[in-house]
Amino acid sequence: MKVIRVVAIALTVGIGMGSTAMADGFKNCTKLDKASWKPAGDAEAKAKAAGYEVRRSKIEGSCYEVYGVKEGKIYELFYSPEDLSLKHTIAK
Repeated sequence: MKVIRVVAIALTVGIGMGSTAMADGFKNCTKLDKASWKPAGDAEAKAKAAGYEVRRSKIEGSCYEVYGVKEGKIYELFYSPEDLSLKHTIAK
C-alpha cells in the first residue's frame, strides 16, 4: 500500500512539474512601472520591420508578446516595453 501511495505522489508531482515546463511564455522583460512603458503598437511595428506578418499582440507578465508569421512559420516574440528590445523568441 505504501508503494502505491509513493508512486501516486511521484506521478502527481511529475505531472505538475511537466505542465509548468510546458508553459512556453516568457514573462520577465522589465521592472519599469507600466505608466512608463512605450506603446504596444511600437512593438508590433518592430516585428513588422523585422519581416513578420503580425497576427496579434498582448501583454504577458512584463513583456509585450507579439504573434507573427515569417516564411510560413509562427513565432512568439517577446519585447521589453521599456526599450522595445527583443528579449525572447519562440518558434511554433
